[in-house]
Amino acid sequence: MVLRPTGRDVKAIGWGIGRVVLGVGLLMTVPLLTSICCGEWDASLDFLVSALACLTFWLSMEVLCGRHEDLTWYQGMVVTSGGWLAATLLGAVPHWLSGHFSSYLDAVFDVMSGYTTTGLFLLQDLDHLSHGMNMWRHLLSYAGGQGIIVIALTFLFAGSSGALRIYVAEGKEERLLPNVISTSRAIWRISLTYFAVGVAFLWVALIREGMTAGRGFLHSTWLFMGAWSTGGFAPQALNLLYYHSFLVEVLTLGIFVLGSFNFALHFAAWSGNRREIWRNVEWRSFMVTLLTASLIMSVGFGKKGLYSDLIMYFRRGLYNLLSAHTTTGNSNVYSVSFLKDYGFPAMAAVMMAMAVGASACSTGGGFKNLRMGILFRSVRQDVRRILSPESSVVEEKIHHIKDTWLDDALVRGAAFIVLCYVVLYFAGGVLGSIFGYPPSVAFFDSISAGSNTGLSAGLVAPAMPAPLKVFYVFSMWAGRLEFVSVFALAGFLGAFLKGRRARGA
Repeated sequence: MVLRPTGRDVKAIGWGIGRVVLGVGLLMTVPLLTSICCGEWDASLDFLVSALACLTFWLSMEVLCGRHEDLTWYQGMVVTSGGWLAATLLGAVPHWLSGHFSSYLDAVFDVMSGYTTTGLFLLQDLDHLSHGMNMWRHLLSYAGGQGIIVIALTFLFAGSSGALRIYVAEGKEERLLPNVISTSRAIWRISLTYFAVGVAFLWVALIREGMTAGRGFLHSTWLFMGAWSTGGFAPQALNLLYYHSFLVEVLTLGIFVLGSFNFALHFAAWSGNRREIWRNVEWRSFMVTLLTASLIMSVGFGKKGLYSDLIMYFRRGLYNLLSAHTTTGNSNVYSVSFLKDYGFPAMAAVMMAMAVGASACSTGGGFKNLRMGILFRSVRQDVRRILSPESSVVEEKIHHIKDTWLDDALVRGAAFIVLCYVVLYFAGGVLGSIFGYPPSVAFFDSISAGSNTGLSAGLVAPAMPAPLKVFYVFSMWAGRLEFVSVFALAGFLGAFLKGRRARGA
């Protein structure tokens, strides 16, 4: 028998979602100040209205739900998935007010793409967007890379077991420090340190390429945010192709590869344990996938006689392959090039890299290298058992910050999430094909959305059918949260509508 959630459950969840939305409202002060400094008064009003809407929602939840410092696992899961939806719906208000979107759904699509560090967009006339809105889009991506729940934990939640529960529900499992609040703050210290260094290098590179100091600073800030968060947003419609700069491409590549690594791996290296980088199963899995995809891409380019020069192969081939594997979405080729120029083998290599994705507890999406390492070691363990005498005890372990012995629960958990991604990718590809898009394009963009990558073969555009837009919003959201908290929200809503009231309640 399914029991209906109690009033206490509803109030705890409402309070938690209100705290997440408060974090979004506070973030809006950054683009608001940017708009004011740049004299963009219409954009300033848009952000002021939107920030007030977020604060009103938060105050309403505080008044109606009271104060709750602890959450159960179930409540934490629902707060995470529901908080992401509420943050998206309210975060889309300044987008919609800007006049650069044909519908509110398109604005929601863009915000969800930013939060989930996907990088797909339906925005019209990106090249003439206000500085304030550009700051907001890239800040969404940067904040979403760390996790909007991490933002709330850093400033707005007390250090309780409930804080751990919503941290885990956002798709993060490792704690860098014993306390989850301290872990959240450590994540921000790492990100902000890289931010200062990365923006400085990009700023010098853009000035060297001929940009003015002021414009170069804004572009370097936005490019870093898009690359570090593996979000792929850029201030120009042509993305990295706009700059025609080898130096900018090298710098952004280094930034998004670093951004795709597990925060626990960064923390280990910062703490002096640099050997962890080479021993870690995620790094090894990443290199195996990258080398395999590179080989496939080289064969595909060779058959077409494309990018035979080493520098051109790096710039037009390997750069986009690494962008796919880290689920970044920065690109220096036209979107139609994946279908018309690359050819099927090279296009398939990019799709494979997107599907696998980056590291767990990072800014990236996809299956995750950790899960691929677990599944590979599990297969190896089964093969060894088959080949070994019956009396032999065959065990396998993986090294990820520490040595962990494989057991059935660990393998089943990894396999379940990978299966969910496969179903999501397949469903989006079939839906796109039903609407008349070529299957290769439909599956390419479906994998890109579900893995939070952001590369497109030409399907994602303002004119795409509304049902596809809605599915892609769901795909980006479910893929970023790795399904479990999404299932929890669905179960909560189902129980609320159809569950039976507990006796005595």
